[in-house]
Order: sequence, then structure tokens, then C-alpha cells
Amino acid sequence: MQRRPLFLFAFVAICLMVVGGGNAIRKAVDPSVAGTGSPVLESLGNVIKGLVSTRLGYKTADPNNPKQVTRGAEIYAKHCASCHGANLQGQANWRQRNPDGTMPAPPHDASGHTWHHPDSLLFDYTKKGGQALAPKDFKSAMPSYGGVLADSDIWSVLAYVKSRWPAKIRARQMRLNN
Repeated sequence: MQRRPLFLFAFVAICLMVVGGGNAIRKAVDPSVAGTGSPVLESLGNVIKGLVSTRLGYKTADPNNPKQVTRGAEIYAKHCASCHGANLQGQANWRQRNPDGTMPAPPHDASGHTWHHPDSLLFDYTKKGGQALAPKDFKSAMPSYGGVLADSDIWSVLAYVKSRWPAKIRARQMRLNN
């Protein structure tokens, strides 16, 4: 059973190297590599990325891992900054309900409450969306990223967010994880 995913990964990797010169594989593992120009190869590269992140991916948010933090910063900029702010500052009046009953996106910097929660809750909230974890009478605008981001990508975003906190806050939040 364990050999089948590895065999599939190796087979797809070899096919991509033959067809696309390996660029799709390198891009899947290292986003700084230029793309192949082929949507098919890019898609296959993303499949490999999913396999790699499942097999070898991050399973915790380590703010001291420069590669994970860098990857998290890229993903945050693409998927999170539009609501939570480029500098993690959140939306204005984030403690007051919007007319539709939702709350504005909170800051993820030290001024917010993100660091008041353990990593497991932050991961689940991001993966499943706010409504999945909210009480019945609470309306959340936080979308689910489970179908958009690999688990390791979510952990990378959390690592990036945590890397921006002061050491004292990071230490306090880390105690919640034990």
C-alpha cells in the first residue's frame, strides 16, 4: 500500500521530465522557478506538488523555518491579504458586525486575537472555513481553503503569520499547542 503513492509520484515525475524538461517538477517544489508555459504541464506539476506536500509536507507551523515562512508569505499574499491586510492588520472596525451580520476580517498581527488560539484550531478554521466551526448563532465570512490549499500550504501560512509576532507573543501562543 505505501509503495503505490510513491510509484505514482515517480511515474508522473518521469513523464513530466520527458515531456517538459523537468521545469514543471522544479516549479512545483520551488515556486521561484519559471513555468513551462504549458497549462497541461503546469497542472501536472500542481498534482506533483500536492503529492509532495502530502508525502513530505509540513504538518506544523514553524515560524523558525525560513523556507516554510517564505512559502507562507507567498500564499498569504495571494489568498489572505485581500481581507486580512498585506501587513496582517485586518479590516477596519474588525470587532463590530457588518450589516450582513458577519465580522470584518481580524488582524493576524499582535493586535489581533489569532495568537490566542492553538495551531490546531487555526488550521481547522482555515481549512474548513469559519462557519464550520462557529456557534449556531454566529455568521462567519471566513471561506474554506480546504479545496484550494494543500494542508502543508495552510501550515506554511500559519508559520508566516507566527513569524511576524513578537517573541513574547509567540512563546505565549506556543504554550497553547502543548
